[in-house]
Amino acid sequence: MLAIGLTGGIGCGKSSVARVFAELGAAVIDTDEIAHRLTQEGAPALAAIVAQFGSGFLLPDGSLDRARLRQLVFSDPAAKERLEAILHPLIRQQAVSGMATTHAPYLLLVVPLFFETGAYRDLVDRILVVDCDESQQISRTMTRSGLTAAEVRAVMANQISRDERIRLATDILPNYSGRENLVKRIEELHRQYLELAADGSAQKR
Repeated sequence: MLAIGLTGGIGCGKSSVARVFAELGAAVIDTDEIAHRLTQEGAPALAAIVAQFGSGFLLPDGSLDRARLRQLVFSDPAAKERLEAILHPLIRQQAVSGMATTHAPYLLLVVPLFFETGAYRDLVDRILVVDCDESQQISRTMTRSGLTAAEVRAVMANQISRDERIRLATDILPNYSGRENLVKRIEELHRQYLELAADGSAQKR
């Protein structure tokens, strides 16, 4: 099956793009959604996080205090590495399992830190980067997540640069000129991916 790695900087609109592709018939596996499931109350990753970082990272209802953990890992590189050592192998394992049971014409593997982790390149045939300018990244993320501009910039500082993402992309999807133009370009890519999936020779696996 043709597999497309979907990535982009924070606030670029990856989730919105993935929803449109899903509506067109593509399968979507989102590693952020997998990570969220793995860290829900009672999930094994949550127990491992508490064992590593302490019960102070739990909310009163027993769920993960995501905001506090996010602040820690963005200010402490060693803590970030410890968290990634817990989560990344589990996320990849579930992503691979999901890919193996997918029967759509092609699939999108949504990985926000695709280039930064380097853990998924062997799973995909192409890399689609959703792109917008940095001011849009900041304003969209502030609106969506309630973060301050400084907090958004701290996240961006832990991601590779916009120029580097574009350089490494197979396909680029601009998301800075309105939904109508975005959907039109997604439909074009969808047709292209259907052709590549039917051809088969474009796929590594």
